[in-house]
Amino acid sequence: MNVEGKKVLVVGTGKSGIAAAALLAKEKAAPVLFDENKDTDAEEVKKKLPDAEIEVITGTLPEGILDELELAVLSPGVPVDTPFVEKFRDKGIPVWGEVELGYAFSKGKVIAITGTNGKTTTTALTGQIMRDYYESVFVVGNIGNPYTLEALNTREDSVTVAEISSFQLETTVDFHPSVSAVLNITPDHLNRHHTMENYAAVKESITKNQTKEDTCVLNYEDPYTRAFGERCPASVIWFSSADKLAEGYYLEGEDIIRSFGGVTEKLLNINEMKLIGTHNVENVMAAIAMSAAYGVPMANIINTVKHFQAVEHRIEYVAEKDGVVYYNDSKGTNPDAAIKGIRAMNRPTILIGGGYDKQNEYDEWVEAFDGKVKLLVLIGQTKEKIAECARKHGLTNIVFADTFEECMEICVKNAVSGDAVLLSPACASWGMFPNYEVRGNMFKEFVNNL
Repeated sequence: MNVEGKKVLVVGTGKSGIAAAALLAKEKAAPVLFDENKDTDAEEVKKKLPDAEIEVITGTLPEGILDELELAVLSPGVPVDTPFVEKFRDKGIPVWGEVELGYAFSKGKVIAITGTNGKTTTTALTGQIMRDYYESVFVVGNIGNPYTLEALNTREDSVTVAEISSFQLETTVDFHPSVSAVLNITPDHLNRHHTMENYAAVKESITKNQTKEDTCVLNYEDPYTRAFGERCPASVIWFSSADKLAEGYYLEGEDIIRSFGGVTEKLLNINEMKLIGTHNVENVMAAIAMSAAYGVPMANIINTVKHFQAVEHRIEYVAEKDGVVYYNDSKGTNPDAAIKGIRAMNRPTILIGGGYDKQNEYDEWVEAFDGKVKLLVLIGQTKEKIAECARKHGLTNIVFADTFEECMEICVKNAVSGDAVLLSPACASWGMFPNYEVRGNMFKEFVNNL
């Protein structure tokens, strides 16, 4: 795409907005950065782009500017169904996301991963498998590295491994991975997508430009992805943690098995991996399936899998203090993710939960406690809602904390040797923290200072 001399509005001045504006400036476009927050300091924003002449507008967008725009690029946090975004469509201005912009300017092939949970671990592992075999590999997207930051560095032989959230998928147009995966679809972000049908459709749209020459890896155990397999435009490869598959990858006892064309092969024993929990076995099978479909030899794949460490903030071992083991699962930002966190615990657990209210229900999460949770410490906007749910299911040992420091002090005071303290909130961090990374880092800092 040629954007030289064209005025492009970039909505959002966070990490992805800055990266998008920088790419556009390098391509000699005339980017305008916009932030609806009138308190945003335009001069501070400009300092993040020292090599570019970029206009920054905060507060309200001047009406006249719409007549000058050739393209609008939305950051993932901007909902697509607002009157603000409808103005662009009414004027016939194409609306892209930062991922679409990155894709438009990148070379090589793309492996793209979505799903409610497991995206980051699967993306990081797949990226590492690719890096261990190919020369030019980029890991981008929702994992924290904007696509637009790397797009101009890609080559014809590059592999770009992209973690793609539902927010990012809403604004893709021509984005076309050669290999994709939908790991699972469980309730999340319903305050943005409104219904499960909408949410599932957005996740499935990762395949909208794929053909049968491309591959989509799907979870056989998830009802949404299993149903989607029937109408998926790509060639489907299944993985399963509970069923023996005639075709695909599955867990049998403690072994990961590959079965294709009547040939069954044991790939590895899960005890050879550094990742723990059934959810991580699913993530590993998805990464193996994608990497093999892309062309990496199985011996190379398995070697990387065996040495791969857990992703930060995802059931991350922090330390053992006075016989108490502390785990940081701050990335457990919805009930389904947090279920995997508590299921990975094998000792009495003091559990930290609560945060921003995304309109989720917590019954299945509380049921998954399975007698392991000796104390539930709740923080944030959802603490009353979660407490009511927990009491309904018979858990009454619940404490509220007003601050994160108070919460940690309660945990330390109540933990005894042989216990675990698990930060796995089942909620987003917003309201108390800028993001789950800050929440997880604060947890780790407190534990390491004990």
